[in-house]
Amino acid sequence: MLLLRNIAQIVTLRGGPIPRVGASMSDLGIIENGALLIHGDRIVWVGSTKDIPVRDTSTRYQTLDGVGLGLVAMPGFVDSHTHPIFAGTHTEDYDLRLQGKSSEEIAAAGGGITAGIALLRTVTANKLLEGVERNFRHFLSHGTTTIEAKSGFGLCWEEEIKNLQLLAALRSRNRLEIIPTFLGARAFSEELVNSRADYIREIIEDMIPRAAQEELAQFCDVFCEENHFTIEESRSILLAARKAGLGLRIHAEKNMHSGGAKLAAELGARSADHLGWIDDADIEALKRAGTVATLLPGTTFNLGTRQYAPARKLISAGVPVALASNFNPLSCFTMNMQIILAIACTQMKMSPAEAITAATINSAFSLGVSDRLGTLEEDKQADIVLMDISDYRELPYFFGVNHCVVTIKKGNIVINRLEQP
Repeated sequence: MLLLRNIAQIVTLRGGPIPRVGASMSDLGIIENGALLIHGDRIVWVGSTKDIPVRDTSTRYQTLDGVGLGLVAMPGFVDSHTHPIFAGTHTEDYDLRLQGKSSEEIAAAGGGITAGIALLRTVTANKLLEGVERNFRHFLSHGTTTIEAKSGFGLCWEEEIKNLQLLAALRSRNRLEIIPTFLGARAFSEELVNSRADYIREIIEDMIPRAAQEELAQFCDVFCEENHFTIEESRSILLAARKAGLGLRIHAEKNMHSGGAKLAAELGARSADHLGWIDDADIEALKRAGTVATLLPGTTFNLGTRQYAPARKLISAGVPVALASNFNPLSCFTMNMQIILAIACTQMKMSPAEAITAATINSAFSLGVSDRLGTLEEDKQADIVLMDISDYRELPYFFGVNHCVVTIKKGNIVINRLEQP
């Protein structure tokens, strides 16, 4: 048994597995001076410290006491959009972009996604595992306990399946929970430019069936935008994925208005992501479909494009809004969801409560795991983080600092900075 007590605030987000929309995004279900009791991987009780149930004297308890520390307990972040399988970094690309170079100019200089694909294919499996696991530890240390992880740096049958198999291996050996997504339809490398139709056929006839049959992916994603995949191409790929039993996600309206958000609504996609260029009709379509709008403000911030998704419009319209990092080496190289919350608040005018909701229960709902993740309630999985703050609003307000001091995954303490001198 694990007991957390004398916690300044417990952000429970109580209310069950449904997504929070509109005004309900601001209801965090806070318990002041609270306590949590954990048995195995489950929360068995949550309430005020003064009301802790009488404990069985024959049972051994591990106790984390927050008296005098001013800690906030909340659900572990559920980061519902990441691209963690890559090799190396793109620091030169970053430097060139800051000098005003376009994506085409960066690619001509030997950078961009094509260079990333080529590098990934040269790295040994052990070296790749080492780098990915190091990044996964950073996720945990910053309070993220679950991620959605996409393939997409392979762009051929062998490499995409290899990426998904690597994620499967990581799922069995890492504390960080991984929900895999097949993103073979991400971009066209130079080797695929003249075989576009053949590659799409390969995605539909070979990659998707294998990813589904071998349970290598739970979702299928498509980058639906000009210079990537058209509406009709995206529809064909996603219909094949749905037929194979995979959930649907879409990169939509990232750089321009292309119709991806409406396609997401049409197909009942679980999530439409980015959404910097959506319009009022798109918002209404997402609301009717119940599709989660997953916003990635860290990407807009890092790229300096300033075209943030209209979070306030989405929330006012009653669309379920989630937040995610878009962790990747090209456009948003961070595993820190605390920073993402800060950007969401200052740049998209979300409140701290809305941002926390978006990064926990709503992200969990977008991944189909809100029945066990995203809130701190009885019989939920004990994925809990303790932040070294006395009020939840300090999380985005006091930015640029890692406030996470304890990470608990499935009832196990996997990060404990409170014990450090």
